[in-house]
Amino acid sequence: MAKKKSLDESAAAALVAELETDRAPTTKGSGGAILRQPAEVLYADEIAALIQEDKHDKPAGWQMSPRAVLTYICGGKAGKLDITPKYIGHRRLVEIAISTLVTDRALLLLGEPGTAKSWLSEHLTAAINGDSTKVVQGTAGTTEEQIRYTWNYAMLIAHGPSHSALIKSPVFRALESGSLARFEEITRCASEVQDAMISLLSEKRISVPELATEIAAAKGFSVIATANTRDRGVNDMSAALKRRFNIIVLPTPSELDTEIEIVGKRVRELSVSLELRAEVPHRDAIEKVVTIFRELRNGQTLDGKSKVKTPSGVLSTAEAISLLANSMALAGNFGTGQVVPDDIAAGLLHRQDKVNACAAGFLTQPLDAFHSTTGLNSSPPRRTASHGAGRRSQCRIAGVTSSHNPTPPDSSAAVRVAGSGATTRIMRAWRRGFASGRRSRGRRCR
Repeated sequence: MAKKKSLDESAAAALVAELETDRAPTTKGSGGAILRQPAEVLYADEIAALIQEDKHDKPAGWQMSPRAVLTYICGGKAGKLDITPKYIGHRRLVEIAISTLVTDRALLLLGEPGTAKSWLSEHLTAAINGDSTKVVQGTAGTTEEQIRYTWNYAMLIAHGPSHSALIKSPVFRALESGSLARFEEITRCASEVQDAMISLLSEKRISVPELATEIAAAKGFSVIATANTRDRGVNDMSAALKRRFNIIVLPTPSELDTEIEIVGKRVRELSVSLELRAEVPHRDAIEKVVTIFRELRNGQTLDGKSKVKTPSGVLSTAEAISLLANSMALAGNFGTGQVVPDDIAAGLLHRQDKVNACAAGFLTQPLDAFHSTTGLNSSPPRRTASHGAGRRSQCRIAGVTSSHNPTPPDSSAAVRVAGSGATTRIMRAWRRGFASGRRSRGRRCR
């Protein structure tokens, strides 16, 4: 009997150990098991070097001084180690953001989608606290309990309200430990959920009436929220809540070279982290993509001579990064490992909801026709037939004859159009090709 009991205890112990192993969180040592590491893990060497070399005063709850945080975000030196810039843009805006977090006011990063609001928020919390994972993601389904606290209802029913049955939100844990919490897309939440932040940011404490207690914020607690200007009409923040934030608007890159630098840097980082098995596109390819995106986004060519229909979607810097990363994935898995113009054009031309929809509202023909009419060179499209009444028009767009089954040109030609006015020339060729194609199928020339 004693032997059987011993075997049962051993089996139970093995089962418990197996369950604990299954519940154990994945750590840095697990190699490729983690798709995306938090910033404090990816840049652990830089953070450690900055902490070691930091000689300035540190605010309560901070692991490094504001000057060291600025160096981490904008780049610089820490001893002999080069600190890579995490945010390429207005340095003064970063200084204002860091200074806000030293005070008792919360920080709201506002801007167009793709302007690095979440990216900057994550790196600020990683540098200041070494933990960027206290995040509340704002959605239409976000509830007040996700901002404050909720309960383990099995323990609540069995034992009643207790500290062990309390499930603390990321904001609660940040308040208790004197660290930073992140609130992503705050304007996506319902107004009553947003208003739960008012008393929390004003009084700096959370009341738990079920336990007849209040938890006061430790020094160093603050909140970094983000919001898109495109979501301004979804759930507007109340004036009372806005007063609790210091609002910083992050602009899109003002200079072409700055945006090229941002895109190139992020594409190189994604190439390594995602193991895309393709060479990073050359600068001229990145410049062409960024040029097309900027012209569409600004509604005119870079030289200001021609107007372009502004898209309803957002052709942000993040979209350009995504396009080039997808091009590298195409080249690495289905090509030679070197990104060619056709890889970039494939991703650019097939974004019907963004790029195609912006072409003055006339891109309504199926996409295969768009491919057949964008094989253009630098010269403008020309027509080879006269306009006689009653005669069929035989049109030629950049060497492509309009017919029922046109020979599809190399789609990479659309990307080879470089420099100012690239977008206009692509769209003008499409319009003329589409019009001539319709006429060649039975309509009279006018």
